[in-house]
Amino acid sequence: MRILRVLPLAIRMIALVVLAVFAATALTVLLLAWLPPWLAALSSTLVTGTLMGLVVWRTFVPLRALIRALTGTVAGYRDGDFSFGITWDRYGDLIELVNAHNELGQALREQRLSLVQRELLLDTMVQNTPVAMLLLDPSRKVVLGNLAARRMLGDGRRLEGHALDALLQEAPTSVGEAFARGGDGMFSVGDEDNEDIYHLARRMFRLNGRRHELILLRQMTTELRRQEVQTWKKVIRVISHELNNSLAPIASLAHSGAELLRRGHLEKLPIALATIEERARHLEGFLRDYARFAKLPAPRTAPVQLGQFVEKLRTQVQFAIEGVIPDEILHFDPAQIEQALLNLLKNAHESGTDQDKVAMAVRRIADGWRIDVLDRGSGMNEAVLANALLPFYSTKRSGTGLGLALAREIAEAHGGRIALLNRDSGGLCVSMVLPGKAQT
Repeated sequence: MRILRVLPLAIRMIALVVLAVFAATALTVLLLAWLPPWLAALSSTLVTGTLMGLVVWRTFVPLRALIRALTGTVAGYRDGDFSFGITWDRYGDLIELVNAHNELGQALREQRLSLVQRELLLDTMVQNTPVAMLLLDPSRKVVLGNLAARRMLGDGRRLEGHALDALLQEAPTSVGEAFARGGDGMFSVGDEDNEDIYHLARRMFRLNGRRHELILLRQMTTELRRQEVQTWKKVIRVISHELNNSLAPIASLAHSGAELLRRGHLEKLPIALATIEERARHLEGFLRDYARFAKLPAPRTAPVQLGQFVEKLRTQVQFAIEGVIPDEILHFDPAQIEQALLNLLKNAHESGTDQDKVAMAVRRIADGWRIDVLDRGSGMNEAVLANALLPFYSTKRSGTGLGLALAREIAEAHGGRIALLNRDSGGLCVSMVLPGKAQT
């Protein structure tokens, strides 16, 4: 019988059936010598049926147990329990199935362990990051809040299950106002002596087929103060450099003028005085630009006829018109937008392009109006594009780095924006986007 165990199931069943038939035949021959033929045949049939039943029972009862074991382990896998294994040594052709099932269980156990380790690592990173993180479900209840979010919005307690609106009612007023504005933005918490600055970022995504919102609150105080110190250092260097460049020749020319006056060489005195005046006016303009940037007032919007506004600009600086200027009425501060566009047009003329290649284009876009200042200069490399809009950044030896920064401040004060883009055929496109609907 041990030999039969290693045989395939079909061969084993055939062998058992043959043995049963052989035993029944031998028993029938023996019974014919002692019993009538009909009784011998009946006895042989009963014996054969009994032996066949034993064969079926001995064969299929273990198979049924195996099927129950396989069903149980599959149910365990479905419920996340991968600790089951099956031992089988009966039929050789089923050993491969059992081994494959055990290998599947081992693979699932290893994957589960790997996932658990990754989840622990991710949870540790999320919980200990200094960025406050909130995950909201469609009903705006907190699904996940890390430790930084608990400290900021919950006084250290767990936030899961709480409604965001209820948490904001207990938070500082500036936090609620930042959320009420919608979108991304920056806000401050505290007073001037103890102020923290935060950046709010909000993103929508689908999780398990439902819309969720991820909210990130990053404290920017240290970084902004570091950048503020660097900016002030740069401002001091730029102002010191410009003052020295102007005051040194003024002092020298004043001394030379005094000598010319003492010697009676009055014919050369007007040249020295004119140079002193030129340097003094340059210094005056330089300081005026800084003061204008530092004290930019809030826009005083008024209805402006776009065509007339552009024609007024053309009386102050030369540029061509691409396309047609729409005959529309927009609402903005005409003095500030004029100053911003004059700065952009001045930069275009200083880019090395021909005078007649500086142009302006105005067109309607989805969220407002786009005004493009175009040139055919050398454009900007990636490093300059990344920093050109920062205050006091300039690639010109005599530049203050305030032209583009002032234009950006004016655009953003109107709710718009400034963007720089290199043109395909050479040159630069500076786009100012202003929000609002036109009125005819």
